[in-house]
Amino acid sequence: MPKTLIAVSGKKGQVGNELVRLAGGYADRFEFIFTDSQELDISNEDALAAFFAQYKPAYYINCAAYTAVDKAETDKDTARKVNGHAVGLIAAQCNQYGTTLITISTDYVFNGKADRPYQPQDKTDPVNYYGHTKLEGEQLALQNNAHTLVIRTSWVYSDHGQNFVKTMLRLMKEREEISVVNDQLGAPTYAADLAKTIMQIVEAYQVGAVHYGIYHYSNKGLISWYDFASAIRDLAGLSCAIHPVPTTSFPTPAKRPAYSAMDTTAIERDFSLVIPHWKESLQACLGKLL
Repeated sequence: MPKTLIAVSGKKGQVGNELVRLAGGYADRFEFIFTDSQELDISNEDALAAFFAQYKPAYYINCAAYTAVDKAETDKDTARKVNGHAVGLIAAQCNQYGTTLITISTDYVFNGKADRPYQPQDKTDPVNYYGHTKLEGEQLALQNNAHTLVIRTSWVYSDHGQNFVKTMLRLMKEREEISVVNDQLGAPTYAADLAKTIMQIVEAYQVGAVHYGIYHYSNKGLISWYDFASAIRDLAGLSCAIHPVPTTSFPTPAKRPAYSAMDTTAIERDFSLVIPHWKESLQACLGKLL
């Protein structure tokens, strides 16, 4: 029996890297094609058309993104090309070949003024250009391919690449004290958990699931960046002093939403997921880093 083909773009990113790690465990059922920007320029319509004509994937998981939030404020063309335009092109190819698209978006599509976790259907209102480009990507994906699942996630970290957890570990080893903002609230997402969830969703589709549209995924719990840093320090057994400070202490080119907790009820219900608590997942990641 032929294996089901899954194409993945953004293999060097945090979630893409975790999918590479998981692929071996699915070798009996799925064949994977992993690409990065050198192997497939997702913003090039001709390159995408040739890729789809050659492979005709059953699923396309788009983990590729322009994630430099502050740089996006000035490098607008590149950010929009990767996060917006390219996602629309991928979705159009998916539509042509009957491919199911799973693409990753962000909590930054919201303005952060909510007082309860955001629902997938809540009004979007990005406060920075990165969020604006990701929202455009969502809209184009859903417009161009009916079989599209958008997963908005937040505060992604792993033992791979650049992220808050690795930065905090480095700074806490180098310095006796650091300051971390305590007035931005959200939930961390361990990339390994998100990658496992994506594969559970693919398996659900394989047995007839018909859930598409926008979903939210993060680990359980609501914390500030200061809380997150404190837990990293304590679990890593470090002694660095951490001072809670307001966002105004760290001016950045791009504004950040002050509150970006997302309601994950729908994804848990529709795909029978059990989502780990953020601290449990942080401990698993630190187990790889320490």
